[in-house]
Amino acid sequence: MSDTTETNEPVEPTGEGAGGRHVRVVLVDDHRMFRTGVQAEIGRTEQTGVEVVGEAADVDQAVTVITATRPEVVLLDVHLPGGGGVEVLRRCAALMSDAEQPVRFLALSVSDAAEDVIGVIRGGARGYVTKTITGTDLVNSVFRVQEGDAVFSPRLAGFVLDAFASTDAPPVDEDLDRLTQREREVLRLIARGYAYKEIAKQLFISVKTVESHVSAVLRKLQLSNRHELTRWATARRLV
Repeated sequence: MSDTTETNEPVEPTGEGAGGRHVRVVLVDDHRMFRTGVQAEIGRTEQTGVEVVGEAADVDQAVTVITATRPEVVLLDVHLPGGGGVEVLRRCAALMSDAEQPVRFLALSVSDAAEDVIGVIRGGARGYVTKTITGTDLVNSVFRVQEGDAVFSPRLAGFVLDAFASTDAPPVDEDLDRLTQREREVLRLIARGYAYKEIAKQLFISVKTVESHVSAVLRKLQLSNRHELTRWATARRLV
């Protein structure tokens, strides 16, 4: 799939039908049809107050468009070609910490795995909602994040509370920490039953590269085959 970064010039909000609220948003997701659906659902500025000022399909595109448009809120998918949502957060750290015009991130993902939730929150995201959310609730979540609130889908809030409940550092999975971000992405897809060709297509890499990543994961985790790998990932709720 070939995708290009898309940006739109800001327009003046009408405020009508949106209670006078207005927020500039960038959509980051590697599925064009999903971005189109979100744009159609929440991007009717006169009704929702949400102005979609840019879109991106991978990490490099995301950093480029976010830097160029300086939105108030970024809707960020967790699994992206080029290193995932965590890499976008890392490269946009300076924008998040800008005292005058902070860029805030709200993860919007199909995944409800604890590791994904904790990863992006540690990276600086203000919240995490799943793609089962309604359009109305998503609009409200965007405005809450714009105002500095933390927003989570109900079941996911427990992951964050558990991880940060004590003053001690959250527990570290030493086995998982041996893997690179790309190896984690391949691990998760393998555990979900994807074939090598499907993984290669989704991550924009060659089948040979997928095979190399799988070999590296098996070696680092001291596992023998993809069936053991699937059991390992399922036990850690990574699937």
